[in-house]
Amino acid sequence: MLRSDYFKALVLVCITFASSCTNEQKEMNQANPPIAKKIPKNLDKHGDVRIDNYYWMNDREDKEVIAHLERENAYKDSLMAHTEDFQNTLFEEMKGRIKEDDSSVPYKNNGYWYITSFKTGQQYPIYSRKKESLDAEEQIMFDGNEMAKGHEYFKLGGLSVSPDNSLAVFGIDTVSRRQYTLQIKNLNTGEIYDDKIDNTTGGAVWADDNKTIFYAKNDTVTLRSDKIYRHVLGTPTSEDVLVHHEDDETFISYVYKTKSKKFIVIGSYSTLTSEFQILRANDPSGDFQVFTPRQRGLEHSIAHYGDDFYVMTNKDGATNFKLMKVKEGNTNVEHWKEFIPHRKEVLLEDIEIFKDYYVLSERENGLNRIKIVRWDGTNEYYLPFESETYTAGVGTNPDFNTNILRYGYNSMTTPSSTIDFDMATKEKEVKKEQEVLGGKFNKANYLEKRIWATARDGVKVPMSIVYHKDTKLTKDTPVLQYAYGSYGATMDPYFSTVRLSLLDRGFVYALAHIRGGQYLGRPWYEEGKLLKKKNTFTDFIDCSKYLVAEGYTSPEHLYAMGGSAGGLLMGAIVNMNPELYKGIVAAVPFVDVITTMLDDSIPLTTGEYDEWGNPNEKEYYEYMKSYSPYDNVQAMAYPNMLVTTGLHDSQVQYFEPAKWVAKLREMKTDDNLLLFDINMDAGHGGASGRFEALREVAKEYAFILDLEGKMD
Repeated sequence: MLRSDYFKALVLVCITFASSCTNEQKEMNQANPPIAKKIPKNLDKHGDVRIDNYYWMNDREDKEVIAHLERENAYKDSLMAHTEDFQNTLFEEMKGRIKEDDSSVPYKNNGYWYITSFKTGQQYPIYSRKKESLDAEEQIMFDGNEMAKGHEYFKLGGLSVSPDNSLAVFGIDTVSRRQYTLQIKNLNTGEIYDDKIDNTTGGAVWADDNKTIFYAKNDTVTLRSDKIYRHVLGTPTSEDVLVHHEDDETFISYVYKTKSKKFIVIGSYSTLTSEFQILRANDPSGDFQVFTPRQRGLEHSIAHYGDDFYVMTNKDGATNFKLMKVKEGNTNVEHWKEFIPHRKEVLLEDIEIFKDYYVLSERENGLNRIKIVRWDGTNEYYLPFESETYTAGVGTNPDFNTNILRYGYNSMTTPSSTIDFDMATKEKEVKKEQEVLGGKFNKANYLEKRIWATARDGVKVPMSIVYHKDTKLTKDTPVLQYAYGSYGATMDPYFSTVRLSLLDRGFVYALAHIRGGQYLGRPWYEEGKLLKKKNTFTDFIDCSKYLVAEGYTSPEHLYAMGGSAGGLLMGAIVNMNPELYKGIVAAVPFVDVITTMLDDSIPLTTGEYDEWGNPNEKEYYEYMKSYSPYDNVQAMAYPNMLVTTGLHDSQVQYFEPAKWVAKLREMKTDDNLLLFDINMDAGHGGASGRFEALREVAKEYAFILDLEGKMD
């Protein structure tokens, strides 16, 4: 047989037996994963020596590093090639539920209605406004689609309009390292001024003179926001005045303007401590005054009304925070007067101030509550919410002199709504409800509920779950369990059009509200950080065991997903209980805990000692070593895994998952999939376009659905 005839015959066989050929090719490819070279590096701390064979991957400028990452991408592409058509199906399905020609509910600020809109087929938002009336002519301020041309990544942020409505300062990031360049645009003429400021956080605030802005600048190495500058329009940026330098490496600084427009505020915060400086907005060349000197462990935030500041704080052991009041001219902590006392069972999360009312955002037993109170004390009440799997929160309310509160509501089965509520008449108007296109969605087809697992220490851990009403809950039911569990960040139950692609294929989605978040109040966070961090991991595992024990699923059909600090969670659970899961998606995972936390040149490290601990102290070093995913990879069987990262990630550097994957390849004893997906153009948040981001989700879902045999 001629070589060409043999090839034709082989093609015919593969067409006839496509699935078997695909499987054979898959097995052949799987047998040849990229193997990273090993260059041992001794890492010595506290007399303990760790050997890191893949430390050499830390240099993104090294051609060998890039070549290895490209081999990983090629390997992933080859093993997922059979899912490409399905990925496209998922992408079109997800995209098809989104209203492409869409716009936000307009909000009014300083005489203008502001609108954010998307046009059919376009990736980026258009920012516009109308003067006084929604019937007025629309003025396009920024078209993200035009501005993004020529860039693989594009992010427009920090839009701030001057008090006279004529100028706008804005920030642009084209690398995805959250290093924004600030510029100023004349909204009347369209001219973009020569003023250009690099390495900023992207935001700025205007003084009352319409020519002075204050902005925060990042350290070029650590990316820590540590300096606040004053810039006067038309002057060289080299002459900008440094008004604050945060020299404590555990703190980050920022700047904003009070809703009353009376003060410009510089904030400095670490995990456990905060401090503010204030300056009257009509005196931009004046000196900022410290609100109250920082005290370690004293957290607070400030809002201004009338001649007073309202201070939300944990002072005097108010774990779940209380509200205090102090006069403008004498803001030191000893003058704070209690306004709303601390409540053990209620977490006070925020306050929104209006002329006649103030609105409290609270959380009790994990559930959002919105309380409305007249300043004169004649009326107070809560907005009624009935579900246990909902999210409600105060929206954009820049207008001070109004009775209308804008808030948002959704649940795991209910699309998002933007609601205007008249605080005087108690009448509400749904301004917009999220449309789910495609003609298939009916909220009555889905069930949602909250369930409680018992952790190994007896603590009850809540989960919010949702599934299609036709899905039978048995040991053969696939479940995707998700969580985050760090920084006190609460993952509230929410509606997702994207998630419908799983639910409609028989999956149950379980959101685990584990310790390390703040779902059950501040103590819930305190019990999942520092030397209690392992509670985060064991809570997730115990939720998984509960789902199996109660017949929701079995280890053969249980999947887990988490990103960033949630990726750390994924790394920990696969080392602790790999047998519980069929597949894992670890997105931009923080997995090399000790090495990162010992390197204060890496962005975010020093500001996170109060979250993870400082491994320069032996107690924290040893505790971190006991759970750090990279340091605890073992010679054992691991689940199927998809790991993702971005080459330019500023939050979790790409080399953490790169090293982790290399070590897993070296150590694991199974034949399960281990795929590494590196976005060579993006950072922590992935792709910047609204639809391109869906392709990344489609890839993750295809990985899981392929494992479950549901690529239909």
